[in-house]
Amino acid sequence: MLAVLTLDSGDARTTEDIFTGVSQVMPTGRVFGGQVLAQAVIAAERTMPPDRTVHSMHGYFLRPGDASSGITFSVDRIHDGRSFSTRRTQAFQDGLPIFSMIASFETDSPGLDHQAAMPTGIPQPEDLPNVEDHLSGLHPMTKRFFTDRPVELRHIPSPIYGAVEGPPAPRQAVWMRTRRELPDDPRLHRAALAYMSDLSIQESVLRAHGVTWSHPGLKVASLDHAMWWHRPGRVDDWLLYDQESPSARGGRGLATGRIFTRDGVLIATVAQEIMARIPGQ
Repeated sequence: MLAVLTLDSGDARTTEDIFTGVSQVMPTGRVFGGQVLAQAVIAAERTMPPDRTVHSMHGYFLRPGDASSGITFSVDRIHDGRSFSTRRTQAFQDGLPIFSMIASFETDSPGLDHQAAMPTGIPQPEDLPNVEDHLSGLHPMTKRFFTDRPVELRHIPSPIYGAVEGPPAPRQAVWMRTRRELPDDPRLHRAALAYMSDLSIQESVLRAHGVTWSHPGLKVASLDHAMWWHRPGRVDDWLLYDQESPSARGGRGLATGRIFTRDGVLIATVAQEIMARIPGQ
């Protein structure tokens, strides 16, 4: 993850800033959406002064990315004001855009402060099984997707990889953290949080209908992704991702999520719409 979040910049310039990056090796051969999200945030941040931090992004997944090929990121410096800056980042492969994002940055200042409360009655991560304990019976290539990734997940009530525990319900919670300690750079933790925000949020849509990831013929693709960073937090400490799907219709499902630190601080809010094709439904 640290390697893919380290972008290169060359001498090539147009009216935009140009960066290049690589992708994680993926069993499916496709670029993981959370990766290109995080890289786009990093690219935009590279055009900002250190005291102006990202507070929101809205992005669209346009085409599947090829994980075996590099990605070029172009950043358009749309606006710089006294307190806010706006950047448009597009990710390209073979000259075609695969992802497009607009992000807003702000210089921190005093003001109003309140937050939603963290859900109660949630088991602690130490009391939950590792994700590897839920992977029996899955194809070895499918297992690699979960065991090789740099983030540890612990689901409540349990993952939906092979079965859905309990009656269908449009919500779940997931504890998550990186498997290793990261450097102290706050920008890296914000970008890594974007990476992690795409790992499980789609599952609240599937869980609402009792559908597992291994359902025959299932096709899922992320359409768009929005994220708001509220407060600082470290991604190498346990974070609770409380997720809910308020609606699904016509092959599309909306999922929302709130990310809390272990001591209850709300650090981010996420929304994503997916395409879900489920044979027989």
